[in-house]
Amino acid sequence: MFISLDLETEEPIYTQLKQQIIEGIAKKELKPGEGLPSVRSLAADLGINLHTVNKAYQQLKQEGFIQIHRQKGVVIHPDGVQKADESYYTTLSAKLRPLIAESICRDVSLDEFQKLCLQIYKDFEKRSES
Repeated sequence: MFISLDLETEEPIYTQLKQQIIEGIAKKELKPGEGLPSVRSLAADLGINLHTVNKAYQQLKQEGFIQIHRQKGVVIHPDGVQKADESYYTTLSAKLRPLIAESICRDVSLDEFQKLCLQIYKDFEKRSES
C-alpha cells in the first residue's frame, strides 16, 4: 500500500495516515492478519515523527482496525473490522452532520450530494473487487 501525506494541508498528519490505512482496508489492499510496518520504520519511511505514527496506530487500535502485539508487531485485525452497529451509526451521523450542513450552505443540492457519495462508495467497491 502506498501512503501519500500532504504536509501543506490543515488536516493533521496522523489523521491522514489513519484514513489512508482505513482506505487500504476498505479497498482490500490490506487484508486481515497482514502486518504493517513498525512505528519507527513507518515514521522513518515517511519522514515524520514516530509519535505521529504512534497516535494514528493507537486510534486505529481503539477503533478495531488493527492489533498491536509485542511479538507479531502491528497487524490488520485478523477477524476483520467489526460490523456496523447502532453505536457506529450514531457516530457516522455525527460526522456527516457538519459535512451536510456545510454542503447546504454552499448550495450543494441533495441530488449532487447523493451522487458524490454514491460515486465515492462505488469507487471503493470497484477497487476492493479487483
